[in-house]
Amino acid sequence: MSLKNLLASAAVRGVTEARAAIFGHVLNPTGQRSAHKILRKKLIGEKVASWYPFDIKKADPQIMARQEQERLSKLEMLKRRGKGPPKKGQGRRAVKRNK
Repeated sequence: MSLKNLLASAAVRGVTEARAAIFGHVLNPTGQRSAHKILRKKLIGEKVASWYPFDIKKADPQIMARQEQERLSKLEMLKRRGKGPPKKGQGRRAVKRNK
């Protein structure tokens, strides 16, 4: 390797290091994989959580109990009309298997 090539490569290396220092880039001369691209991103959890309002249904046990009661009463009404879910082991798959 000649002296001219050696000086040119040192100058390019120096410019690259200076550019990285100025613009906040990370030097990776060997080209190995690193997690810098992922770690550089802003965290988005709080921003996404702020889009959604506070859900009072999950915080209030009275509302949860009332919803459960409504669900059970609707299920009872469907069972009386014969439209409820079948007993365990008597669904479509079990009927199909017995044929």
